[in-house]
Amino acid sequence: MNENFINAWVSNVELERTPFKQKFMELRQQQGFKPFDKTRPLAQAIMKGWKENSPSDSLVISPELELLGRLPVNERASPYNGEKGYLLFLQESLDGKLPGLREASSEPQPKDWDSVLEAAVESGVIKDNSLSVVLTREHSEKEILSVFRTSETDSQNYTVIEIDATTFKEGGVLTIDVWVGESEVAGSFDLFSADTDLVSDNALVSVRDIPTNHREVVEYPFDRGQIFRLGAIGSSSEKGKINGFLAKISVEPPSAKNTEN
Repeated sequence: MNENFINAWVSNVELERTPFKQKFMELRQQQGFKPFDKTRPLAQAIMKGWKENSPSDSLVISPELELLGRLPVNERASPYNGEKGYLLFLQESLDGKLPGLREASSEPQPKDWDSVLEAAVESGVIKDNSLSVVLTREHSEKEILSVFRTSETDSQNYTVIEIDATTFKEGGVLTIDVWVGESEVAGSFDLFSADTDLVSDNALVSVRDIPTNHREVVEYPFDRGQIFRLGAIGSSSEKGKINGFLAKISVEPPSAKNTEN
């Protein structure tokens, strides 16, 4: 695959494809973030390939920046499902068959966001397990895109993100900036130390019931480098519901003045 393709991904949020993230992007720009130049040919090719109402698309773009194929994440059915199906999609793109681009202009709405998110998880576009970030002074900020679910049993059913902040030996302030997606499920987020059972009563700090399309910030000062775990779970009496979230996780070390003291 690496002999024929340059594999890369672009966040829908960065290209402002998701309208409910506009306030988030405005905030990032106020903090010094430099947005993508959407007038550039590559950005134009990506935007041309978007399928309406699709949360994520796999696109094949030629070295001349021509769109060769599109595979929406929630439409990976036969013949393009699975590893062999994805290989077929890539081969047909190289053969000029334009898979996914020879479609009628009318496109149905997805039935519901739960099924869209489940498809994104099943395809690997969004992960809900083995999530971890390692923060250092050189790379003190990371983003995680994942999903949370309401508990299907009486026990907790967290999506867990491991946060390794051990390089900050003198401590700092851990900040978690969370945006909850547009499915009709609120989300709750609990921060735990690494050696604590994942039960809400054991949380170091929590933010509860963040509504759909809303943002909250969690801050936790710590005095030594350590590993944390962030647990995300749906806030609903209806079991098995799902929603997406984007978490920007960062550490601000103690100021130079405080360090000298």
